[in-house]
Amino acid sequence: MGTYLLKRLFASLLTAVLASILVFLLVRMVPGDVVAQMMGQAGGENAATALREFFGLDQPIYMQYLTWITNVLQGNLGNSWTRGMPVAEMIAPAFMVTLEIAILTLAVATLVGVPLGIIAGIFENRPLDTAIQTFNILGLSAPVFWVGLVLLVGVSATLGWSPPLRFVPLTRSVSDNLAILMLPIASLGLLQAAAYSQFVRQNVVSAINQEYVRTAIAKGVPIRVVFFKHILRNVLIPIITFMGLILIQILGGTVIIESLFALPGLGRLLLTAIETRDYPVLQGALLIVVVAAMVINLLVDLTYRLIDPRVRVA
Repeated sequence: MGTYLLKRLFASLLTAVLASILVFLLVRMVPGDVVAQMMGQAGGENAATALREFFGLDQPIYMQYLTWITNVLQGNLGNSWTRGMPVAEMIAPAFMVTLEIAILTLAVATLVGVPLGIIAGIFENRPLDTAIQTFNILGLSAPVFWVGLVLLVGVSATLGWSPPLRFVPLTRSVSDNLAILMLPIASLGLLQAAAYSQFVRQNVVSAINQEYVRTAIAKGVPIRVVFFKHILRNVLIPIITFMGLILIQILGGTVIIESLFALPGLGRLLLTAIETRDYPVLQGALLIVVVAAMVINLLVDLTYRLIDPRVRVA
């Protein structure tokens, strides 16, 4: 286990280096001249040149990267070009908002999707399975912004209630925090539950069709025992793997829902940084998302190995 962990950590380190290079280059490929956008109609060529020197944009691209990555390794993500604040101070609260959304969404998706998938798999090709499959198809095809708008308008029209306009951190008020996150989490959670349900159903059907399961049922072993001893055990590992993938997807895909519900999360911060060509914020936020995805993948792999010691990862 220790050798495997060291190998994974080394591979993760190499991946992080490559990811940092990719992030840096992608940010530099954002269309538009950041200096021209910041100056607008004011100033002349001398002022623009001075500003480029101040931001280090006059240096070769490899020197810009080396300067940036050296500062990152020292815990310094730089300062925002538009707000003048340390990037780390901007990213930290935004990341916590997005992380809270991701965890609660994953909880909703798991609590809804896993039972639906198990039921659909057990009652394959029956009316109950058809109904759940219909839900899955609708959930997989519906855009998240459309679901969010439908929930927002529907709740406002039927209940006369709308979420608070200002975000309240969980540490300040649990009730107010959950009130504003309820609809965004429901929007994301229902869509992810559909994907979860479809995935679990496929694995349950596959497990039921295994020869040893059919043999156990034919011998009269109680269905409850067959389910918990054979079916659920075989479905558990793919569920955990899929859980990690969903969490990564949520972390990287909250831009639309955060913009729709005015949530100060990492996705909205990224969108604002793209609009203003704020390179330090954009680089820092993207790097945090990539590192978070790598950590989640590593934890999923370790959990996968602990649950089933028979698994041998090359």
